Amino acid sequence: MDRSVRSTVWQQIRPGALAAVQGLAVALLSLSTNVALFALSVVSLALIPALGIGFALFPAVTVLVRLSLTAQRRLSRWTGAPIASPYAPVPAGARLGTWQRFRWVVSDPATWRDFAWLIPGTITGGVCLLAFVLPAYGLEGALFVPLVLYLTIGWYGYGVFWPMDNLVKAWLAAPQGWLILAGGLAVAHWLVWLHFRFAGFFLAPTRAQELALRVRHLAATRADTVDTQAAELRRIERDLHDGAQARLVALRMSIGLAEQLMANDPARAARLLSEAQETSGHALAELRHLVRGIYPPVLAERGLIGAVQALALTVAPPVDVDVDLDLPGSPPAAVESAAYFAVAELLTNVAKHSGARRAWVSLVHRDGVLRTEVGDDGRGGATLDAGTGLAGVRRRLAAFDGTMTVTSPPGGPTVVTMELPCELSSRRTLPSSGTG
Repeated sequence: MDRSVRSTVWQQIRPGALAAVQGLAVALLSLSTNVALFALSVVSLALIPALGIGFALFPAVTVLVRLSLTAQRRLSRWTGAPIASPYAPVPAGARLGTWQRFRWVVSDPATWRDFAWLIPGTITGGVCLLAFVLPAYGLEGALFVPLVLYLTIGWYGYGVFWPMDNLVKAWLAAPQGWLILAGGLAVAHWLVWLHFRFAGFFLAPTRAQELALRVRHLAATRADTVDTQAAELRRIERDLHDGAQARLVALRMSIGLAEQLMANDPARAARLLSEAQETSGHALAELRHLVRGIYPPVLAERGLIGAVQALALTVAPPVDVDVDLDLPGSPPAAVESAAYFAVAELLTNVAKHSGARRAWVSLVHRDGVLRTEVGDDGRGGATLDAGTGLAGVRRRLAAFDGTMTVTSPPGGPTVVTMELPCELSSRRTLPSSGTG
């Protein structure tokens, strides 16, 4: 089969196949933990008035419940509608076994919503098993497994309509298998989606919790922004002090000495003036470099698209740039700058760490979100805590409510996707390059 045909076929069946795997994971996690955690929760609650042991036991059980349901929330990301965590941070000093911890657990509405979900989640999680069983059962028939079993043991039941008690029916298991496989892949996504849609009523944050989480997120990003700006100011101050300022001081001294020598030693004065001219050139270059680090002139001149295209020409390996040339306008200057420096940092990582032969950048604006993707075909293995600047990029984007996801399995490829909410202003007009 031609590679393009195989790719097309895989693109068609990929969502159903992933949903089947997800359905199996949801079913195993729900069926293996939910009922046991529900029983432990009931027992720990019953022990509170009886022996008082529940004061320490119930918060401990709650930790297990939250670990299990956090794993189930993470599985919801595959559906494209992830369920956010509703849990408030643990107060300082609220260790397990303390009254503060018990009071915090009992007063958190998420605790009781998690408890209410355990039994319904077991039922719908069991239904999700069909998302895996149906395609697997169809694949069994499509691969002629029933035929092999019939030839081996002489009888085998398969399909919806008849048992296989002769060779013709055994052969007819294959088309049944293909139909069951196609139907199973078609419904797998919807079974998993309905499960998480129902789960969202229990496990997703309430409106009040969303506002509280939003406040905490804004406080954290504000603190990161303040720290980043303070570090940037210190860097600018250090660069000015150690670079341009030192050269300007040397320039002033050279000109002053040349002025004194002008009458008695004009040749030496001329050499000093020549050195002063060279020093002024270096100081000017450093100032220009400093300005580019604050807000690159190419952004003001060519906008984000042109700046990224120019940036791609300055790094190795070769970078393919795919942009939405029909952008109706330009992002705000601050968002534009954040996106540009994020792309610059990521392309620098590609050049230094990836060992890639090719990289790519895509820019598109849809539904009020500027989406930027930077990828490479290198060795992979990039993580946010690997010291490659990804954490700094994420902090820069978080100041604008932006998000960043990193997909980098060992062996590659590495794909970093960044999303920045922004509205576009009027289209930037480029200077004319015509001869008139």
